[in-house]
Amino acid sequence: MKSKLTCLLICFLLFACNNKNSLSFEPLSIATDSCENCTSVRIEIPQANGKTKISKTINAALEGEIIALLNFDEASNAQNLEEAKEAFLEDYKELNGKFPEESMPWEATIEGNITFENESIITIKLESYIYTGGAHGYGTNRFLNFDKLNGTELYQEDLFTDLEEFKTFAETLFRKQENIPAEGSINDTGFMFETELFYLPDNMGYTENGLLLFYESYEIASFADGPIILTIPYVEANTFLKYPRKL
Repeated sequence: MKSKLTCLLICFLLFACNNKNSLSFEPLSIATDSCENCTSVRIEIPQANGKTKISKTINAALEGEIIALLNFDEASNAQNLEEAKEAFLEDYKELNGKFPEESMPWEATIEGNITFENESIITIKLESYIYTGGAHGYGTNRFLNFDKLNGTELYQEDLFTDLEEFKTFAETLFRKQENIPAEGSINDTGFMFETELFYLPDNMGYTENGLLLFYESYEIASFADGPIILTIPYVEANTFLKYPRKL
């Protein structure tokens, strides 16, 4: 009897260990009613199921990012996605009331999808387009990385064993990709790095093809150039990663 109980306990512990980093998702969709020439909001993201630490962390991080994207008025007190949607609509109404002849309907489209997942890490990309007037809207991708085992969000300094060493390596690849001479200013071919020194983007994430570095429009180049992307294959990136991908 004792041996059976011991076996059951071991099986339970193994099952718990194997499932503490398991995740399942369901689609979450929030949108305004369809209306011609009206301000519109459409949000479609994966929502983590369950009450585990990692599920709560992922859902809170996605919600926080989206609320920030929709926050036109810094005084907004939106606490969730529905409130953020309504605040976006109200901000447009307020502006339209002041300048009705100049206010075009606003638009916010935000879509999320998982770009990478293994036993220890998961990356979710938020792709957004926000228009709040002017000549054009603003589109971007944001990558959120999470440690599944510890249930925490990972920031840039959490991804690398030596951030400065990786930056030096990434600069070499960036110069090669963009045909920038190895010697001289990083801005020699027209980029706009501040202080004329290479730096990593705030935005980077795991993908199936490698570690992706994403420079926003305006971050290091003109808007017309669009985002600048550098993807580093894991065979090269793994040396610097705290969470290397198995090859």
